[in-house]
Amino acid sequence: MDARNDHDAAEAARTIVTTRQFEAPADLVFAAWTDPGHLAQRWGPTGFTLTTHSHDFRPGGIWRFVMHGPDGTDYPNAITYVTIDPPRLLAYRHGGGGDATPVRFDVTVTFEARGDQTILTMRAVFPSAAARDEVVAKYGAIEGAKQTLERLASYLLIKD
Repeated sequence: MDARNDHDAAEAARTIVTTRQFEAPADLVFAAWTDPGHLAQRWGPTGFTLTTHSHDFRPGGIWRFVMHGPDGTDYPNAITYVTIDPPRLLAYRHGGGGDATPVRFDVTVTFEARGDQTILTMRAVFPSAAARDEVVAKYGAIEGAKQTLERLASYLLIKD
């Protein structure tokens, strides 16, 4: 295997990619993904609710929030925005919340317009394969991402 293939395999082992097509235009999908009023209605896996403590939507700005699990567990989170290019691209760093060892990863979300439809691709890259695997095992990250996009799809049907 050449060095490029080794690099690609190593990156794939530390990455979660989730893609979904929405029956809504990219500007609406982008707004529903980023606006605090929309976020409160549909962020997180099934059964979760959200409390936003602050939301500074600009490069370098931070969104501090708590996801409340259906079992009553609170999950503090902090996201630092890196790139904002509406309605095509959003990149941010997830820095975890109040954990002693916060969950850290980088996310790039693309919004590909296809007429009145949008393909959203969320790519989360972790510092290592072990870090990715821990988040998958401990928090159900893959299923949680799918459920988050399912909630977004349901929400967009109401907003459209």
